[in-house]
Amino acid sequence: MNPRKTRDLLYEQVARIGRAVSSPKRLELLDLLSQGEMTVDMLAGKACIDTKLASAHLKVLKEARLVESRREGRFIVHRLTGADVSHLWMGLRSVAEEHLVELRLALDQIISAPERLTGETRLGLLERARAGEVIVIDVRPEEEFRAGHLPFARSMPLMEIERRLAELPADKEVVAYCRGPFCLMSGEAVRRLRSKGLNARKIADGVVEWAAGGLPLEATPEE
Repeated sequence: MNPRKTRDLLYEQVARIGRAVSSPKRLELLDLLSQGEMTVDMLAGKACIDTKLASAHLKVLKEARLVESRREGRFIVHRLTGADVSHLWMGLRSVAEEHLVELRLALDQIISAPERLTGETRLGLLERARAGEVIVIDVRPEEEFRAGHLPFARSMPLMEIERRLAELPADKEVVAYCRGPFCLMSGEAVRRLRSKGLNARKIADGVVEWAAGGLPLEATPEE
């Protein structure tokens, strides 16, 4: 093969990935699938788009080999083709934050410095949770919690928080997390908890950031 054609082919294949991730909604679907396997209906609901559009986006992601599907009974379940796809999403997000001041300003409005954990503070939180000094709550939907969650975390979906306040001791700090820095559920959870007099804060980490930091995750199989 002509050397120039060979190089063009190589760049073209890599460009397939670039085209697949050029849509904001497809990036959101990758972010959601980083939380665990989901059906198209679940993805459509969480991404606030209709099922037909979600299916079209999934088709593009599948053609780029970023997403695959399997049948589970009468449902088709979608998942990332590997952990490296989550790393791709995190890498894109990191580059965007580094070079786009607009993104940094937007993130600064929802994430404060103490909420951005380092390796040391992640380990510190893990030890405090293990010792029972803090209560870590996962405010994502329960199916995402079952797929993978921070060690010692309790599942407490955002919509259940107010009716489950009695489960949270008033004399301990509550730390909430959700899907990562782009997720707003943990901030809303903290607002609700503080309005009830609890000492609550949030962290920017989700399970993807936690795992990327080399820390363990736990899964809870369905009963």
